[in-house]
Amino acid sequence: MSFFGELYLRSTLPFLSEAVTAREVEYLAHAFADVPGPAPVVDLGCGHGRHASRLNATGPLAGRVIGLELDALSLSMRRPGFPAVQGDLRALPFQEASLSGAYAWYSTLFAFTDEEHVHILREVARVLRPGGRLVFQTVPYERLAESPPATFQQTLPDGSILKEQSCFNAVTGRDEGQRTLTLPTGRHLTASFAIRYYPLAELTRLLESTGFSTAWVHGGLEGGPPTPRSTDLIVGAALQRR
Repeated sequence: MSFFGELYLRSTLPFLSEAVTAREVEYLAHAFADVPGPAPVVDLGCGHGRHASRLNATGPLAGRVIGLELDALSLSMRRPGFPAVQGDLRALPFQEASLSGAYAWYSTLFAFTDEEHVHILREVARVLRPGGRLVFQTVPYERLAESPPATFQQTLPDGSILKEQSCFNAVTGRDEGQRTLTLPTGRHLTASFAIRYYPLAELTRLLESTGFSTAWVHGGLEGGPPTPRSTDLIVGAALQRR
């Protein structure tokens, strides 16, 4: 079973409250407030569209947001109010220099190999206009390195039992694990995952090697700098002039 599909949706949606979504949307709206139009901004890995639907409805990005998602089930469940296309991050279905911006949440850009991450960022650079903006959220490398093994178990509102085990390798920067969801019917959904987390200095070099310059780094939605206690790493990057 693919990790990003039914398993991910069923096990993640219960934790994505409307209040959390509203705060993340407010951050993104502010992050793109000064990006000139009318070219679109793409939600990379939009899932069911909790960000895109709100951003496309009102504020500085109203009418400009496009969703991109590979998983057909997520697209079939997407919220109304924004256009979306099915596509792969590694081969973006957009013309060169056709977008003003792009954003990705929850380490979406880094669920592949190191070589693919370079290619993905080059793809994003290809489709952005000069000066275009990329914003993405991930988790600080240091936070994972503090407690490499992790286990989690919780009963979800519908009675499903969620179990997850993972282990972070500080040398490779990869967090690898397995998630299992047991539905009330007794059906089991199980899949493995691997996500790459980069130290900030390495992430900065990766961005610079693929055509971007770092505009800001925040440790949370409040917009302050990262601290040893930060739970988020949010980066804003600008496409360098070609």
